[in-house]
Order: sequence, then structure tokens, then C-alpha cells
Amino acid sequence: MYRTFADFLRALDDEALERLFTLRPDLISPTPPDYAALAVRANSGPSIARVIDSLNAFELQVLEALMVLEEPIKLKELEKITDSSARFVYKKFEELCLVYDGLIPNTLREALGAEPAGLGPRSLAKLDLTKLDRAPESAKKVMSALTWGPPRGSVGDIKNPGPGIAWLLENHFVVPLDQRHVNMPAEVGIYLRGGKVHKELQSKAPDLEGKKYNQSEIDRAAIANISNFLRWCEELLNFWGEVSPTALRSGGLGVRDLKEIAQHLGVSEGCAAFVAELCYLAGLLAIDSDESIAPTNSFDIWLTQDFENKWRNLVSLWLITSRVSGLVGRSDQKFAALGPELDRVSAANIRSRVLEELRSNIELSPNLASLTERMKWLAPLRRGANLRDDLVKWTLEECEWLGITGLGALSTFAAELLEGDEELGVNAALPTPIDYITIQSDQTAIAPGPLQHELAVEMSQIGDIESRGGATVYRFTESSIRRGLDHGKSSAEIIKFLTKISKTALPQPLEYLITDTARKHGQLRVGSIHCYLRCEDPSILTEILADKRIDLALRQIAPTVLVSDFDIDEVLNVLRSNGYLPAAESAQGILLSSPHNKRVKNRPKPPRIVGEIEPPTKEAVTSAIRAIKIGEQSTAKQSQLRSNGMIPRTTANETLDILNKNLNRTLSIGYADNNGGVSHRIIDAQQISNGILLARDHSTGELQTFKIIRITGVAPL
Repeated sequence: MYRTFADFLRALDDEALERLFTLRPDLISPTPPDYAALAVRANSGPSIARVIDSLNAFELQVLEALMVLEEPIKLKELEKITDSSARFVYKKFEELCLVYDGLIPNTLREALGAEPAGLGPRSLAKLDLTKLDRAPESAKKVMSALTWGPPRGSVGDIKNPGPGIAWLLENHFVVPLDQRHVNMPAEVGIYLRGGKVHKELQSKAPDLEGKKYNQSEIDRAAIANISNFLRWCEELLNFWGEVSPTALRSGGLGVRDLKEIAQHLGVSEGCAAFVAELCYLAGLLAIDSDESIAPTNSFDIWLTQDFENKWRNLVSLWLITSRVSGLVGRSDQKFAALGPELDRVSAANIRSRVLEELRSNIELSPNLASLTERMKWLAPLRRGANLRDDLVKWTLEECEWLGITGLGALSTFAAELLEGDEELGVNAALPTPIDYITIQSDQTAIAPGPLQHELAVEMSQIGDIESRGGATVYRFTESSIRRGLDHGKSSAEIIKFLTKISKTALPQPLEYLITDTARKHGQLRVGSIHCYLRCEDPSILTEILADKRIDLALRQIAPTVLVSDFDIDEVLNVLRSNGYLPAAESAQGILLSSPHNKRVKNRPKPPRIVGEIEPPTKEAVTSAIRAIKIGEQSTAKQSQLRSNGMIPRTTANETLDILNKNLNRTLSIGYADNNGGVSHRIIDAQQISNGILLARDHSTGELQTFKIIRITGVAPL
């Protein structure tokens, strides 16, 4: 038996250490200087908590069973109160260093609480458990209430208990806690449970249930989802490039703006929040210094990329982010999209686990209830467990929006992305963009496939999207044509454009709509005083003044001019919503026919919580093991030298001479701090320059600088 946990770690071979650091990467982040420091870190509360978080339901049950056994732990006793498969779990605990030499760290006991599995502490008295079979009825009632926990019960007065409590106290089957409470020892609880710790061992994860699909069906649905998501991103960014919403004082997107963009995209508010969040993370969207939310210059570069690169970048960000857009819109708490409060430490881990389940069950679309129960078994105590069920639900929704899944099952494109393949096949799977539409007699146009980017932008300016899918339906209205005119187009240009790309002739009613709207457009102009309205036709202004629907504090200062206390955007919106067709003009009276597409230069990154420590590479593990062993040797040397009082002492000239002669060698030095205290260091001297010694300190494993004037002595080792 080893004397200490540090001694146990020292006895581990490289293979065992490599396994330990792979399972518990926090132990080498950063690398500890020696085995003693490694032992302290491995038994620290945060590190133990991380290990417990990683255990599944069965492993947790076995761990709880360990807590009620006497040390040193004997495997036969563990199997007796659980089952034979606990042996393999115990081996894993040894690899994790949760137990060593049959001993359990106190930190682990504290982490699991004082009553693991609803059992109290072991009794200090010698118990004859067979007496429990002959217990009076009054005692059996008490035992029945305490058997499955909690092991504590209340009594009226410990000095005058009932006959049942009195019998149990007399035989030490319960022990008094205070004047009004008693506690049942663990041995008694296990005996009453039939020699077991748990009612039922959860040794197997719940089966994953769902519907099976062919991979070809899944990929067809997934590619449609990918196409839709990329289009949503583009439409959102284009929309906010023209009409930039203002961020809330607390940060994030307001409810009204979220509803507006959701309606524009034709999606739910939750989906719109998710699209905005990913654009934010990708640096395509930012909150400017004036609190306006607008696209960045990166958006213009993003538009030039192919579909596969666009999708790959967005999905890669989603996999690692701690941002949880699903929190937006919850009734219990008010969270804003793009706000600072959306980070959750467990989000990335839940996503990873859900995707792992999907990868292990190809062509299966799991139902939510089954997947949630399986996730509960995989990580019952994981941090953020109160949000786990919601995170599983949101992950499935987001997978479908992103095209990671199609019909709820993992797509080939996502599987290849997760495998790290360079070619995903997204570009080849997406339909080839088309360059034509079909205009109907009811003032609608149908695009039977995805339009080329330039054509899609043009169509979105002059037509309202009525339905999306494999085919997109655009409807032409007075307001949509006015929007095209605001973008600097003339009626002739709109007619020419539609005639060119339409497979059918331009209906005469649509042509009349375009020319009539263009004729009215710009007759009424709005500028800023706070602002003014002017019109060559005084009757239009008279009509506006008489219109009771318009509450803009208008007053007439000339037959053709009105002024308002409202800003220009508000006046334009109110007039347009009431059937008028104003156009904006500049302070110089020039018609503003093209909206300003705002871009934000800077890219402030949203806050992100690093929830998990990434598994280390083999090279990192090997380097850590080497550094710990070197540090251990250094610590031993320092300890020996200190015990002998052998901190070297040399003159300044001797110090410099020995250093110059022993570069690239291990040296023992005395080094004075700012207060004059001298510490002992073991170093590997590297270089001397301008009175500074560059050397690797064995205690930290890092390169450091030492002022030669502060070195009190040096000796080769």
C-alpha cells in the first residue's frame, strides 16, 4: 500500500499517465511542476467535479456504492451490493484516479454529499442485523419510511420516543442526531434494501427510438435545409444593411425588431434569433459604436464564397459556441438575441453528445423523448442539467435548420464534416441556380428553382416573397414596386428587367401597376427640418392634413410645404402605411432614390464561455509527462540541497565565470527577490546577455530571465 496519493502517481507508468491525462485533460492545463502538485490538482474540488460530470448513470451508482464500503475497498464487497459488471467500472475509476489502493479521496466523498444513494454514515457500534427480522411492528413502520432515504427521521422528543423508535435506539439501528431527529446507519439501510444499494441498477442506456429513413431521402431534405439557411442569412443581412435596428441599452435585439425580421424571412422568431446569432458569431453582423446592428464588410466577402464554404464555417462555429439562442423568447426570463446573457457552459457538450448519438444511429430520426432519456443516462449530474432537456430539444431544431440533419436524421454532408473531410459534396448536391422566372396573370412570379444571386437580389427589391421552398413565389404590389423605385430603378428599367428574365409575357395589369406607381413616386417628398414635406400639388398636402389617421404634428408653412416634429423615417413609415407614396430627399433637395447599405467596419466578438477543456493531443500528453518527471527530479534535488543547507555562495566574478563555462548545463543557484529573501532554484542555463541570464526553471518548466546581479551563488549539478 502506498503512503500517499502522490506516491501512487509516482508509481504509474507512462501508459497509465497517458490514459489519465487523456481522460482528465484539466490535470495538465497547465502542466503541474511535479507529482505532488499533480496529486493536489487531481484531488481538488473542481477537478473531481469535472470527473463526476462525465460519469453515466450506472457509473454514478457504482460510485455511490463505493461510498458506503469500508476502506480499503474489496471488489467482492462492491459486486455483492451492486453486480458483477461493477468490476469494470471500478477499473475505470482506478484509471481516473478516483480510487487508489482501495482508498477514496475525501474530496470525492464531499462532492457526493453526506448521504450517497440515500444512505447515512456507517455505524460506530457493532450491529446484530438479524434482529431486524424480529423487529416489532412499530419499529418496522419507522424502518419502512427510512429505508430508501433520506435516512433521517424526526421524533417528538429523543428522551421520550415511541416504542418503535425506542427499540431501534436500544439496538443502535438508528442513532440520535439531536433532541428531535435520528439517523439510520448505512449498514441497516443496505440490509433492509436486501443487500443492495439501489432499487434498480441502470446498467444499460435506454434504447434510442425513432423513425428510419433512407439516406438519399435524408440528404435531399438536408440539402434543402442548407439552401434555405444560407438564403435566410443573406436575406437577414441585406435587410439590416438597409434598415439597421438599434440595439437595446442592455445589449441585443429588441422584440419588435426580432418579430419584423422573422416575418421578413418567413420563419419563427426562434429561428430568426438563431440565424442572427450565427451571423453574429461569424463576424457577418456586428453592433456598431452608435448601437446600430448592421452587416460588416465581411458579409460582402462572404457573398463571393461557394455554398459549401459558407455552410462549413457556420456549422463549425455552431459546434463550439456556448451561445444558446433557444433562450430568446422564454416566458420565465427575458433574453434578447445578440445579448450578453446567452452563454451557457454546457451547451457545446450537449451538442457534441447529441451529434454522437446521431452518428451512432445512421438513418435514424430519434424522437425527442427517447433522446432526452438517453442523454439523462449519459450525464445525469452534468453542470447545467436543469437546462439539459431544453438544450437537447434546441439542438435537434438547430440541426434541422442548419441542414446537419434532414427529416431528423444525420445527413451525409454533416457526417463528412464531423469526420474532418475536405470535400463535403454540398456544392454538387445543391440545384444549379436558374436565370428565369414565370410571371402569372395574378401579378405573381414563380421562380421554379434557386435564382442566381444577382437576380434574386433584384427580385427581392421589386417583389414580396409570398412562399418559399423548391419554388419561390413573388407578388408584385404597389409597395414592392415603390421599394424598387427607392433602390434607384425607373419604371422602364423594372419593365425591361422583368421582360428579360420572364419566360412568359409581361401582363398588361402589371405594366400599368409599375408605370402608375412610378408616376406617383416622388411627387411627395420628405426631408429633415425635423422634417418637412413638400409637394407640387397642394391638394395632396391638404388631403394629408385632413387625414385623421396621420398623427405627425404637421403644420403648413407654405402652400406646397408641411413641417413635422417627427424624424424623417417615422414620417415616411406613417405616410406609406396609410396609402401615400412619399420619397425621401436630401438637404439639397435631391431625390434619394437608393437606400444606404450600411456596413460596420469593426467586429466586436460576442462573449463566449469556454465550457470544456479540449482533449489533449498525444504530443501534449507526452510533453506533460516529460515535464512532470523533470520537475520531480528538480524538486528532489532542491529538497536535498535545502535539507543540507547547501544554497551555493559565490562572488560576483565567480558567478559570472561559472555561468559562462556551464551554459546548456543544469545548475544550482541562489536568487534574491525584491525583499532580499534568497530562494533556491534548479535551472538549465541557456544564454547570457546584458547582465541577464536566460534559463529554464525546473520548478515551472518555463524559460525565465534572471538578473545576474541578484544571483547569490551558483554551482554545477
